[in-house]
Order: sequence, then C-alpha cells, then structure tokens
Amino acid sequence: MTIQPVRLFGDPILRARAAEVTEFDRELRQLVADLTDTMHDDGGVGMAAPQIGVGLRVFVYDTGDAAGHLVNPTYTVVGDEEQVGPEGCLSIPGLRYDTRRALRVRASGVDMHGKPVEFAAEELLARCVQHETDHLDGMLFIDRLDPASRKEAMRTIRESDWFVSGITVRDSRGAGQAGPFGRSR
Repeated sequence: MTIQPVRLFGDPILRARAAEVTEFDRELRQLVADLTDTMHDDGGVGMAAPQIGVGLRVFVYDTGDAAGHLVNPTYTVVGDEEQVGPEGCLSIPGLRYDTRRALRVRASGVDMHGKPVEFAAEELLARCVQHETDHLDGMLFIDRLDPASRKEAMRTIRESDWFVSGITVRDSRGAGQAGPFGRSR
C-alpha cells in the first residue's frame, strides 16, 4: 500500500490543466495504485492525479457500487436532468456544499494499459466523473457553486487552520506540510 500526500487548495497544480497520458507503463500502473490507496485511506469516492501532485489526466473512483480508473477521460452529458447534492473534496478538507451536476453522463477514455473504456454513469458515479474530470482541467467544485455559497466556502477556507498556515500538502497522517505559499505550523 502506497499512500501519497494530498495536495490542498492553494497548491498551483490543482489549478493547472493536466497533460494527456502518452506512456502506458509501470509508472502509470503505480500511479493508479497510489491514487486508489490514497483515496481509500482518506475515505473518498474519487481522486485525480493532480491531487497527489502528478499533472496527468488520470483519476480513480470507488462509489461502493462501481470502482475503477480512467485515463485521458472525457464525458458527455446524457439528457438534461440535473442533480443537486452534497459534494466535498479531499483537497479542501472539511468543506461540503450542495453542488449542481448533470444526473447522467457517458464517460470514456482508456485504462492503464491503453485499452478503450466507456460506461454510462448516473447519480453518485456521474457526480464523481464530473468532479474528477474538473480536477484534470484545473477546476474545483467550489468554482461551480452559486456566488453566495462560493463566498461562504472561500471564507471557511480562509478561516481554516491549514489555509491560514499556508499548508498545501497533507501527509497520510493528516499533518500539514509547508507548500509553496507558506510555512508549516
């Protein structure tokens, strides 16, 4: 089991568009394993490579009903039904806000071996696909909140111990480490 430190809000990698994967090798397989282990250790249902400091278009998911990974993912919205429900992010600890997402999507990409993957997703899995793909585009769920909720979320982030201290990396024990914008406690 290889649990990696999680990058927190404020780390620039979370705002950068991740690069397409072109090498399907042992390093990619290790990345998928590390993401999965880290996601499970933190109790998440999804995790994207930038969240552990790797700028590649890869994410893993485990909703309890479906688990896997997607490399170079894309999705299309199916229908016009939406869902609004609580959403959080391992890179923004302690924050959960109702977020509007498409109810159904069709996800596609490849697996860690370069083989095509395509599946229909709805409800939690659809939310996860959209959330993790946003990460790969440098977008966080708080960017999708209505203005009042986003303002409240930003105030909560600014008041948090980890943000005030400038911590942008959380290790596997939950302790912060100094990032590029500050010092550790």
